[in-house]
Amino acid sequence: MPRPSDAVRQRAERIHRFSRAERWIHRSTAALMGLCVAAAACLYLPPLAELVGRRHLVVTVHVWSGLLLGVPFLVGLASRAFRADLRRLGRFGPHDTVWLRAALRRDRVTARPAGKFNAGQKVYAGWLAGAVLVMAGTGMLMWWTGLVPPVRRTAATFVHDWLALAVAVVLAAHIGKALADPEARRGLRTGSVGRAWAEREHPLWQPEQPHRPEQSGRPED
Repeated sequence: MPRPSDAVRQRAERIHRFSRAERWIHRSTAALMGLCVAAAACLYLPPLAELVGRRHLVVTVHVWSGLLLGVPFLVGLASRAFRADLRRLGRFGPHDTVWLRAALRRDRVTARPAGKFNAGQKVYAGWLAGAVLVMAGTGMLMWWTGLVPPVRRTAATFVHDWLALAVAVVLAAHIGKALADPEARRGLRTGSVGRAWAEREHPLWQPEQPHRPEQSGRPED
């Protein structure tokens, strides 16, 4: 059989996207978030509350999974790759504005330029980080009842409950996006993505560590 051309081989190669540390951070955070949301659902939805029972245990699981949610992030700061990606997520350039405008208009004709992370991912990461901090703060006010007067605790409960609903909706949208993009999920599972996918979805991204199919072993951090 004829050998594939260099152009075909280049587009078929795998590109390193996430380090082992970053994949561990994502999986650990996702597991804790899933546990926290599941426990919250068992507390607030009567059918689930009746089915599960043991309310004190469920409350304990919800509180501790919420408090531990930031641990993977803090431990992950030891990873240089993770810190570099945090800087990328925190930078918002002109191309991100173009991406957001095209996405909001549902414009499939206008190109959506993106670096390693597109504008939607940057907005999602920033919003979720802020929401988690607010949820943790209001949750502690609800849990340790002696910290503030009853009026402020009631306000904290109101903010916590409605923000929890918003977080659930945003997480559902995030999971839906992930299910619709197998290559993105593969990048988080294995650490590498196809060059063709990277060129299509993140044309401004310049990968630092290419990973070819003929190479053995996992990419280094």
